[in-house]
Amino acid sequence: MRLRIDFSYDGTNFAGWAKQPGLHTVQGTLDGALATILRMDTIQSTVAGRTDAGVHAIGQTAHVDVDDAVKPERLIRQLNSILASEPIHVHRVTVAPPGFDARYSPMFRRYEYRVSDAVGNRDPRTRHFTLWIDDHLDIDLMNAAATSLCGLHDWTTYCKPRPGATRVRELQIFRWRRENDGTLVAEVQADAFCHSMVRNLVGVCIAVGRGKLHASDAVSLREERTRTSAFIVIPPHGLTLVEVGYPADDEVGDRAELSRNRREPV
Repeated sequence: MRLRIDFSYDGTNFAGWAKQPGLHTVQGTLDGALATILRMDTIQSTVAGRTDAGVHAIGQTAHVDVDDAVKPERLIRQLNSILASEPIHVHRVTVAPPGFDARYSPMFRRYEYRVSDAVGNRDPRTRHFTLWIDDHLDIDLMNAAATSLCGLHDWTTYCKPRPGATRVRELQIFRWRRENDGTLVAEVQADAFCHSMVRNLVGVCIAVGRGKLHASDAVSLREERTRTSAFIVIPPHGLTLVEVGYPADDEVGDRAELSRNRREPV
């Protein structure tokens, strides 16, 4: 039986999602709790968004294959009891529909990145979730750069490449807003993201907002399809995975097969 697990976490003190020997990771912590409850030697969860060290999530989804005897409604209580001392909270555990794959079934992933510039709010309570910048950023120029990037493209400039894997992604939404307290928030949504893609996209917009690049440079750099030093990769702590969107239950299997064929290394 395959279970879908919807959960959130504060990534501040985690060394990312993926298990790494000797390091405190989200996957290692979640899988360890599952193994304890289910009395299994090892367990391997699969996640929608493999977040880096310091990145947070309020809308993360994973799947895990377990024995048919497991009761989802009991498992959620057990998980949250074991994880009570960790900055992880499980919101839902449900039986996944046939063909569901947390990684390959999504239609989109949506992230937000929070920035406090010279006119933004400097609340020390949010310092682990918001990037502080001393400059005044021009949100109009940043939005011009962001919207110009949307569409189906090769994102080599904005990604850490993975040998043999495609870097073609559909950037569905990229826009900035300034909240009532002055904080700038980037909303970034795509069918999937390459490694470090969101932080690179935010980085080029901040360079534009500072006046170090023109808004049109964002597309010009993308079309060069090569790594560049024209902007910096923004730190991870301002980034949060907000939502993962899946199709209807009877379409998740077909979606997973399509995504797997597009993205797997050849």
